[in-house]
Amino acid sequence: MIVDDDPLVRAGLAMMLGGAADLRVVAEVADGAEVAAAVRAHSPDVVLMDIRMPRMDGLAATEALRATPHPPEVLVLTTFDADEHVLRALRAGAGGFLLKDTPPAEIVHAVRRVAAGEATLSPAVTRRLIAHVTGPGPTAPGQGRRERALRLLDGLSTREREVALALGQGRSNAEIAAELFMSVATVKAYVSRLLTKLDLNNRVQVALLVHDAGLV
Repeated sequence: MIVDDDPLVRAGLAMMLGGAADLRVVAEVADGAEVAAAVRAHSPDVVLMDIRMPRMDGLAATEALRATPHPPEVLVLTTFDADEHVLRALRAGAGGFLLKDTPPAEIVHAVRRVAAGEATLSPAVTRRLIAHVTGPGPTAPGQGRRERALRLLDGLSTREREVALALGQGRSNAEIAAELFMSVATVKAYVSRLLTKLDLNNRVQVALLVHDAGLV
């Protein structure tokens, strides 16, 4: 489902995604306030969500949607100078974000990835985003968030904690496997265990938790 207040953007995305044999656009809406009803009516697997919309923005819509039982995955459309909004969306459980100037083939690939339950941020983008939004300034984690993050991470085993720290550094599964002398399949199993144990939606949220704790 495509959510954007610009009809030209919606039309372009629909044409782009509709050209992929394994993807189908089931609905288009122009405002975040219309998202909940459209999701109930069309049951999309992925919602491609704009941030800036007139009545309800994409951040509020994402938070409301992810708080419902069995929500679809959410991909946020943004520009990098909206980085603090991206952070809020990721904390709410969005599967990642796309820049609006992302090449069409990469957008299609990102939708496939998030439909399969994978975060859409590459390790390089993860590092750039986290550096941008967790550095000194108003977006730095508060004491309460830091204490909560430390408490959650303290409940992990030594190996789980090592994998979490590697995620916080933006490492890919292959990089973590090489660094910790594991197979990629074992790394994937640890990531899945971390998500369950920490009650998080994706590896990006694990990385943000590690940064909240001040461990990287």
